[in-house]
Amino acid sequence: MFKNIKFEENNTKSFETVVNEEMEKSIKHFRHNIASIRAGRANPGMVEDIKVLAYEGTTEMKLRELASISTPDALQIIIQPWDKSTLVDIEKAIMNSEVGVTPQTDGELIRLRLPEMSSERRDELKKLLHKRLEECKIAIRNVRKDAHNSIRDAQRAKDISEDFSKRLNDDLQKITDKFTELSNQVSQKKESEITG
Repeated sequence: MFKNIKFEENNTKSFETVVNEEMEKSIKHFRHNIASIRAGRANPGMVEDIKVLAYEGTTEMKLRELASISTPDALQIIIQPWDKSTLVDIEKAIMNSEVGVTPQTDGELIRLRLPEMSSERRDELKKLLHKRLEECKIAIRNVRKDAHNSIRDAQRAKDISEDFSKRLNDDLQKITDKFTELSNQVSQKKESEITG
């Protein structure tokens, strides 16, 4: 991602733009990942990205591509497959997922009745949230590492001066700190939803 960047002495904008875009991808991925973690009420996002091996294991699709998903009340998710032959495959995928709820099937649709969350379940979800937060921070640090290596390589190749290299590294650390703090804020917001 940083191999093709052209460094211009005293121009940090293009570098900062690339770094911001790459770190923003990590935050978007993190937000998407934690959307499936149940907070206080049922949410289609909890199940829509579950991967389903449909049609006798020949095709892997996301649940949202195979069925309509609705939440008629705060503790229930209803999944209605468009093709009834995928009902068993969807049920199997839900049981193997991190949702932690056993699906109930009536031959037409699948009901997920979410229990009231116990303190143990809230603790499990917080652990999962913290695991995903750490993965996000690792992704941010990997972007920083790649950017730092590009700066170092450009300096060694005499494309940029040592002073400009230091300035870029300082800017890089500020951007990294900003995105690390943003990931912490996103995590804290989700944790407050989990704890109620």
